[in-house]
Amino acid sequence: MNLFQHPSLPGLDEHLARVEVALRESVGSEDQLLGDIAAHLIEAGGKRLRPSLTVMASLAAGAEITDDLVKGAVSVELVHLGSLYHDDVIDEAPTRRGVESVNARWGNLMAIVAGDFLLARASEIAASLGTEVSGLLAHTIGRLCEGEVGEIQFGYNSDRTEEAYLSAIAGKTASLMSTSCRIGGLVANASRDQVEALTEFGQAFGMAFQICDDILDVIGIEQSLGKPAGHDLVEGVYTLPVIRALAVPSIGDELRGLLGARLDTPSRDKARDMIRSTDALAASVVVARRFADQASEALETLGDEPCVRSLAGLGHRLVDTLELA
Repeated sequence: MNLFQHPSLPGLDEHLARVEVALRESVGSEDQLLGDIAAHLIEAGGKRLRPSLTVMASLAAGAEITDDLVKGAVSVELVHLGSLYHDDVIDEAPTRRGVESVNARWGNLMAIVAGDFLLARASEIAASLGTEVSGLLAHTIGRLCEGEVGEIQFGYNSDRTEEAYLSAIAGKTASLMSTSCRIGGLVANASRDQVEALTEFGQAFGMAFQICDDILDVIGIEQSLGKPAGHDLVEGVYTLPVIRALAVPSIGDELRGLLGARLDTPSRDKARDMIRSTDALAASVVVARRFADQASEALETLGDEPCVRSLAGLGHRLVDTLELA
């Protein structure tokens, strides 16, 4: 399901096509190899969720999609891509978006340098949009790093708390989605109240999105995920469904005995089956839906235009795509 295919947004594809062209142009380099590496994941495609949020936020604020708005959308996607290059080095991931990861193809050093290049390009573009956007993007990159560290420090730790988990995803995922929406409002010259409402929406939606993604890591298959299923379990990243399952008396101790080290394939599959046998997934969906509710409520002051309703319903449409059977 494409969350952004909605009858109230008939022109969204055309706006995103402009973003796609600008995104590919933004990673050009005099060094052919660096340019090829930087463009690798762009060529692989992707949902373009963050630039879509920037465009939708601007439309919800009643603005036209200008060249500056396209630049803002490109900047947030470049930050996201740069973080993926770094994440794959940390995780030693072999694939990303259904293709060979940058680190697997060119090595960790090239992946890190290319990730830095993408972040530098994002910062350069943001600077052209003014000091507030530039400062916001720099602050967000810092929040991404804080969230990542918050996750790494609990690696393979089955005592990770729900509070620590929520704090980490607020930084590593929700902060950039919040910024994507805020940039849409700022570049659109929306009122301060509108900008704050869009920012609050993006933060809550980002929380719902990451929880749903973590649920899919337990219930999904590699073909649909674009990455190995159960990857977080293997890498010792114990997410909300795992934390909830560990609290179930009937399987908690046995599951804890499996965790704490890198899992082989049989152990990974056993852990996934154990989690699926409890109500941990359903309970995690409830938490995701609560954040989706908060996202929707944040936009109540923006009116009842079709594009506002579409944006406000995004979190609920996402949660509704989960299949727990």
